[in-house]
Amino acid sequence: MTTPLKIDFVSDIACPWCAVGLYSLEKALDRLQGEVRAELHFQPFELNPHMGPGGQDLTEHITEKYGSTPEQQALMRENIRQRGAEVGFDFAPGGRGRVYNTFNAHRLLHWAGVKGPAGSQHALKRALLESYQGRAEAVELDEVLLAVVASVGLDVAEAKEILSSDTYAQEVREIESFYQQAGIHSVPAVIINDKHLISGGQPAAVFEQALRRIAAGEV
Repeated sequence: MTTPLKIDFVSDIACPWCAVGLYSLEKALDRLQGEVRAELHFQPFELNPHMGPGGQDLTEHITEKYGSTPEQQALMRENIRQRGAEVGFDFAPGGRGRVYNTFNAHRLLHWAGVKGPAGSQHALKRALLESYQGRAEAVELDEVLLAVVASVGLDVAEAKEILSSDTYAQEVREIESFYQQAGIHSVPAVIINDKHLISGGQPAAVFEQALRRIAAGEV
């Protein structure tokens, strides 16, 4: 008998650890086939909600935000690259280059979740991470977002209408506010059955153990 689990994956495609976390979670769920049945929802979180058009140089941005040196950042990028490789995610060799606003990406993810066929939100999330973290594409641009939408078989014309309007803007902001008020201030944050929190881009084994214990009612 499989145990149903509701999983809310709170994240931002601007976060490299969110790519690591998602691919680790997927590996864990693969190992738990037959034991759990996951209902996966992708919830919005913006690391840089006030980022303006054109974005900002990544090294400059990280230095301003965290005070780290370019050398420290290079070490961190290599660590993230290795962690990504372990779970099958290939980061852009030179990093993302620039940091972009991701609000429109979140609006499209919300649309895929409420109107797309089963699995389409998950597919779009993966494709957006690959676009930004894997190919260093400018995900603030409509043409980039629409190409990603097309790559997963969603309706490009409908996506274009959303991007040219403020559709789902209020819904996304309300969800972001909900999770912030719930105490989520860093991502990825993986919430199981609305009460169990697993924080950070954990290894697959950590997700596997935690999900198995939750499914068994041990926590």
